[in-house]
Amino acid sequence: MGSCGTWAWQELLVLLSSLLWLWADSAQPTPPGPTPNPGPQLKFRLAGYPRKHNEGRVEVFYNDEWGTICDDDFTLANAHVLCRHLGFVAAVGWAHSAKYGKGVGRIWLDNVNCAGGEKSIGDCKHRGWGNSDCSHEEDAGVVCKDERIPGFKDSNVIESEQSHVEEVRLRPVVSGARRQLPVSEGIVEVRYKDGWAQICDEGWDSRNSRVVCGMMGFPAEKKVNRNFYKLVSKSQPKQKHREDVGPRKRLFSERQQLNYRLHSVSCTGTEVHLSMCAFEFYRGNASAACRAGMPAVVSCVPGPLFTTANGHKKKQRQQQQGQQRIRLKGGAKVGEGRVEVLKSSEWGTICDDRWNLLSASVVCRELGFGSAKEALTGARMGQGTGPIHLNEVQCLGTEKSLWSCPFKNITQEDCKHTEDAAVRCNIPYMGYETLIRLSGGRSRFEGRVEVALGAGDGDQPRWGLVCGEGWGTLEAMVACRQLGLGFANHGLQETWYWDASNVTEMVLSGVKCAGHEMSLSHCQHHGTSLSCRNTGTRFAAGVICSETASDLLLHASLVQETAYIEDRPLHMLYCAAEENCLASSARLANWPYGHRRLLRFSSQIHNNGRADFRPKAGRHSWVWHECHRHYHSMDIFTHYDILTPNGTKVAEGHKASFCLEDTECEEGVAKRYECANFGEQGITVGCWDLYRHDIDCQWIDITDVKPGNYILQVVINPNFEVAESDFTNNAMKCNCKYDGHRIWVHSCHIGDALSEEANRRFERYPGQLNNQIS
Repeated sequence: MGSCGTWAWQELLVLLSSLLWLWADSAQPTPPGPTPNPGPQLKFRLAGYPRKHNEGRVEVFYNDEWGTICDDDFTLANAHVLCRHLGFVAAVGWAHSAKYGKGVGRIWLDNVNCAGGEKSIGDCKHRGWGNSDCSHEEDAGVVCKDERIPGFKDSNVIESEQSHVEEVRLRPVVSGARRQLPVSEGIVEVRYKDGWAQICDEGWDSRNSRVVCGMMGFPAEKKVNRNFYKLVSKSQPKQKHREDVGPRKRLFSERQQLNYRLHSVSCTGTEVHLSMCAFEFYRGNASAACRAGMPAVVSCVPGPLFTTANGHKKKQRQQQQGQQRIRLKGGAKVGEGRVEVLKSSEWGTICDDRWNLLSASVVCRELGFGSAKEALTGARMGQGTGPIHLNEVQCLGTEKSLWSCPFKNITQEDCKHTEDAAVRCNIPYMGYETLIRLSGGRSRFEGRVEVALGAGDGDQPRWGLVCGEGWGTLEAMVACRQLGLGFANHGLQETWYWDASNVTEMVLSGVKCAGHEMSLSHCQHHGTSLSCRNTGTRFAAGVICSETASDLLLHASLVQETAYIEDRPLHMLYCAAEENCLASSARLANWPYGHRRLLRFSSQIHNNGRADFRPKAGRHSWVWHECHRHYHSMDIFTHYDILTPNGTKVAEGHKASFCLEDTECEEGVAKRYECANFGEQGITVGCWDLYRHDIDCQWIDITDVKPGNYILQVVINPNFEVAESDFTNNAMKCNCKYDGHRIWVHSCHIGDALSEEANRRFERYPGQLNNQIS
């Protein structure tokens, strides 16, 4: 009996354990991969706007309630764990500051710290469920690798298709011989399955139009002639449209059967994406939908840069009309950059505390772009200089100007330039990237430049090469911008090593860009009159592009503090004369007798960009200077000039070819470059190169300068040999008065740090009556 009972109990235990195993297996299948599908107590989904299926705001279902995760201390390791929860193999990135919009409800997790291999986000260190000091402005998002874990059963619905609006477009309905870009008026359509669907306009108002226009890159909406489109919506043919039967200018360019997807759209006007608005989907068969309405139609007002194809001319015209009090700096593309504002005649930055999409959208629209795609924090577009004017900017989204938004004045303890705010704005689609391509390079970021001619006439474009003669960094910057590849590392005049294309005809020559253009076609060029001395393919222009670039700035106040005059005997200037550091009249002097009068000052050059500043030339072409016993990696690095108030040059320093190295760095930044022992040359991000006033050639020879009022000008990287994210801040100017014996240097500032009016006052400086500088 005892043995039978024992056997029965063993059988029962085996049976129960089998059932438990089967139940657990059905409740939580374990696919091949590091993380099993989470149990029923935890569910995960991606939400928000604008996004693809593998990215979005992370939402967690815990304790019968959906909530979000705070971005404090968030890392890529956290994103790996969450992406595996969602059925993706890994993460490729993550987003902070509610990039995909603010969630609602609880913030379930804060200060999450995963190692990356955890099976559940609950296994990671965190403050505890529901314990958070965050707001929904700090909701975290993830970008998962678009590869599913094999066998993963998706019990966690990644936001159902019924409640998701991802892509929106304007379909133009008026066509002529040529369709102009940008498309600023048309039927609003949303991506649905493999095609496009319309929105019923019942209840549609200008606030909805404002949101759509912002998404399309336009700052404002305007009224549209609804009756003009009503005629069309009531006469949709069943058959496919035949091209251009009838008059040259037709009412519809693309007739198609209407397929309504959304209705009852209700926006407040401040949303940056249509998916943020309230709306409803048509369920089931929507063929009889929108009986009392028609497709929603929107008409937008383009910003000044996009009113014609020649946006750069419009930009110049706008600048002539008056200076704006806001600008973007340091961005690779049009419509992105560090936000700078003009206050008390001086440009400064904005601290990123509470910086969000609403405030960023006000900036974007004020500058003639659409709503904001991203509100960037942490000096993502490089650090600015000068004052930080504003902090905790909190716009409602309806303001016409950032200056109408509530903000706090800054104090020295509040913020540093490592917290400079930046934006990425929606801009209209212009199609410029379809007119240029690279060939032969080792990666998509480099190659020989090929441009398309005649692409706008409906004919097949004719691809050809660009003459390398005169091609430099500024032209390469425009080419990389047009390609959407960021900044230019190098502009190359010979590309024989990339000879891998069947395109051999040279079609463009004499390209000369200012650097801000959106397309090479906006730059000066020879047009149809090709003029190129070397038309062989080896002499075609090429580029190497980069997502980041350096940004050099001179420490202006140090120049002012260290400037003085020295009369230096000629017998101590032989090395300087050998390196052309003296005025031309020194050749006629009675060597070694006599002296030269030198204006000496220290020069401290900072790299505030996002990439190291490296000389263009490799070590093999550096020049050894025996007299000073060091290598020069750049022929021309800095110009020192003395100018009259009307800009006439009366004295110049040598065209300095310095040895580039990290003299000092900010806290936490390690030095990388040192000239000694034929070391690598450059300036690391966050470091500076210091040239003391007492070293050779750190001067301007003013022996021949007469007493008077002058401007001292220092220009870094004057020939644009090395690419930078911003060349407009490479010049520094000071007022100076020279009485023949002493010199007073004051009001030193970076060239673009002051307002236009302040610069005009600076250049009209009448001189000093005494040696007291107020």
